[in-house]
Amino acid sequence: MENKLDILRHSTSHILAAAVLEMFPEAKFGIGPTIENGFYYDFDLPRTLIPEDLPLLEEKMRTIIKQNFPFEQQEIDAKKAIELFKKAGQPYKVKLIKDLIAENRKQNPPQPSLKGGSNSPPLGGVRGDLLVTAYKTGTFVDLCRGPHLDSTGEIKPDAFKLLKIAGAYWRGSEKNKMLQRIYGTAWESKKELDEYLKKLAEAEKRDHRKLGLELDLFSFPELCGGGLPVWHPKGSQVRQQIENFWKAEHEKRGYAIVYSPHIAKIDIWKKSGHWEFYRENLYSPIKIDEEEYLLKPMNCPFHIFIFQHQTRSYKDLPIRYAELGTVYRYERSGVLHGLTRVRGFTQDDAHIFCRPDQIKNEIIDVLNLAGLMMETFGFKKYKAYLSTRPQKSIGSPENWEKATGALEAALKEAKVKYETDPGEGVFYGPKIDIKIEDALGREWQGPTIQVDFNFPERFELNYIDEKGKKQQPVMIHRTVLGSMERFVGVLTEHYAGAFPVWLAPEQVWILPVGSRHEDYAFEVADLLKAQGIRVKVSQENETIGKKIRAGELQKIPYLLVVGDKEIDADSVAVRERGKGDLGAMKVEKFIEKISEEIKEKK
Repeated sequence: MENKLDILRHSTSHILAAAVLEMFPEAKFGIGPTIENGFYYDFDLPRTLIPEDLPLLEEKMRTIIKQNFPFEQQEIDAKKAIELFKKAGQPYKVKLIKDLIAENRKQNPPQPSLKGGSNSPPLGGVRGDLLVTAYKTGTFVDLCRGPHLDSTGEIKPDAFKLLKIAGAYWRGSEKNKMLQRIYGTAWESKKELDEYLKKLAEAEKRDHRKLGLELDLFSFPELCGGGLPVWHPKGSQVRQQIENFWKAEHEKRGYAIVYSPHIAKIDIWKKSGHWEFYRENLYSPIKIDEEEYLLKPMNCPFHIFIFQHQTRSYKDLPIRYAELGTVYRYERSGVLHGLTRVRGFTQDDAHIFCRPDQIKNEIIDVLNLAGLMMETFGFKKYKAYLSTRPQKSIGSPENWEKATGALEAALKEAKVKYETDPGEGVFYGPKIDIKIEDALGREWQGPTIQVDFNFPERFELNYIDEKGKKQQPVMIHRTVLGSMERFVGVLTEHYAGAFPVWLAPEQVWILPVGSRHEDYAFEVADLLKAQGIRVKVSQENETIGKKIRAGELQKIPYLLVVGDKEIDADSVAVRERGKGDLGAMKVEKFIEKISEEIKEKK
């Protein structure tokens, strides 16, 4: 059952469609569902929409709202509905109805009657032939299962807004026609709308794609192709600090760092099941020496090969392999989004091979490591989800039950609150998904932990137990950051580009007041560099005020102004990001201060 806000937004999307029909009588309608914080509707229109169209549509929507039209539900025979929407010139609705008929036949095949004929069972308890539901609002009729508000007047005319226009392929397929999508939001009060728009404006300021260009972190050159970022020196420095910390923490916990190739024979992915269950996300095979190869979508088979390379004893387990491994997955161009949805990305991947009696403790250790990672990078809030067996899967029910039980037991012992997410596991095993909450309260995919009995079986893995017999190990797949690309994107938005001093690509700018102060500035810079501090001397021929402003725009943690007084006192005038002028400080004292912050990862 949809909640009240979903019903409100769904009803508002119908009013939008009615308004579009008034503006464009020849408009053809796609779909108009609710989404998080709003709704959208797809249209096939005689001309391209422009931003100036949105206020005009909003006024038409307010007129419809004031007329207080009822939302009238109608149940129509599917075949009659096809004729009705054909007559109205709505081919997309006709296609939807035909798909409903086909799905109904698939789920409810005709059964022989006592007289030897056939009888189509009803859909949803409706008697007779398949009925579809439509809603009438004024003169506008739309195919829709509902529910809706009782009338348009229940929507407050000052509590909704149309946000943007975008392109969207019909049914999400690039083979279909590109439609025009209008996004909107609706709330129960103007106050809630204003609060949401304020949050949206803050999110736009924090957009990592915008900040990536402004701070010179990364870019997406057109010739590279969509979803394939290029990392600039500053962005690479942020990423390097994350990776260095990641590697150090893994080595502390007994993980061996490994590397694997970017392509491999297609046979691997057939054996693993990816070719069968994940094919829509794989790139087309390439031929090398008359054999087919694939860009790797996962790192796990290669870690399996390393495990298989020699005989393993029960005393060797658990064995933990970790890799910052780049993988490639096909994403439609319409869903690509900066660093958070790409086609080539580096997973902070690891695989643990263990005995069945070791599973719970290994999962608890991973949960603890994930917690450390999230807190170190400033994510204080997160939610855990236990994702169970999907419809398309491999393996026996017994193994799935054991794997799910192990994850659940670890969550309970670690005292991690969680929700169950039915059917959202991967095809080879259940998983724990942890979603982190950023500074604006948005959820992002973070750590994930999967228990897998199936790959060890498919790849015939074994170890020798204490009795000298072969036993099958259990495989735990896990990440504690997700993908490096998405994590940096989320981190950039979380901090609005003002990275903590330990992560900042440039930690200190030294600003000489005039050219005669530059020698001293470079002397100070050398002292900082000797302590591993990332520093730049600003030599631009600008006033000190403009230099300070430039440093603030680049979100530099510390700006050190040096002039005659600072040279005489062997000091620097310190400006800290977010706090302003801290006054004069001896160079040694400043180095001590910033070194402590970097060490403590404050």
